[in-house]
Amino acid sequence: MKKVALLFAFVFSFSLTAQESGEDKWGSWHMYFGTNRISEKLSIHSEAQARYYEQLDNFNQLLLRTGLNYHINPIAMATFGYAYIVSDATFDELPGDRDSKEHRIFEQFILRNEVGKFAFEHRYRLEQRFLDFGERTDIQHRARYRLQVTLPLTQLFFLNFYDEVFINLQDEIFGQNRLYGAFGFHIAKNLSVQAGYLKNHFSSAHFDRLQIAVFYNPDLRKKTRTVD
Repeated sequence: MKKVALLFAFVFSFSLTAQESGEDKWGSWHMYFGTNRISEKLSIHSEAQARYYEQLDNFNQLLLRTGLNYHINPIAMATFGYAYIVSDATFDELPGDRDSKEHRIFEQFILRNEVGKFAFEHRYRLEQRFLDFGERTDIQHRARYRLQVTLPLTQLFFLNFYDEVFINLQDEIFGQNRLYGAFGFHIAKNLSVQAGYLKNHFSSAHFDRLQIAVFYNPDLRKKTRTVD
């Protein structure tokens, strides 16, 4: 058993030191998501993500996203929003990519349902991307679909999985696919954290990402006070 462990450690350390392409690095994404309820039908989406090519090293991308949610009913919600993204491509992971700034508009619809203990979420999103590469600008459009499944283990702990496909509405149709699995913990009624693994698949490359996410969903509606 010790020999097997030593062999595994040697192979793992060799793979980290001998290979130089970004595809062989374990990157990390650090994320915050919030749904801030402001009325019976409306809430504000808040989001921030810092992405790295390596573990908290070699900056890749900063993503800031917000939007106005309309809660149609307890299982359906529509969103109109905006995102600002700054990308640093100096690691040269994806051929053709360059440092860029992006203004993004998106429209989104979420539908939820339950099957036994499993909670399903279907997210449909359209994006209009206004890209600035410095020497040139570009406008791109794409569609995204994410199927997410959550399984509660106890009142505090849960598992979360999703698969999301990105479809370009110009040029090559397939954009990317994200396969994700995580372990979650409910800290409070409106606060939870997740730690998981993401496999980010492009047509020409595959990347491994460790993720840590915080979800905070405060109710900002004014509470009516009763007088005895």
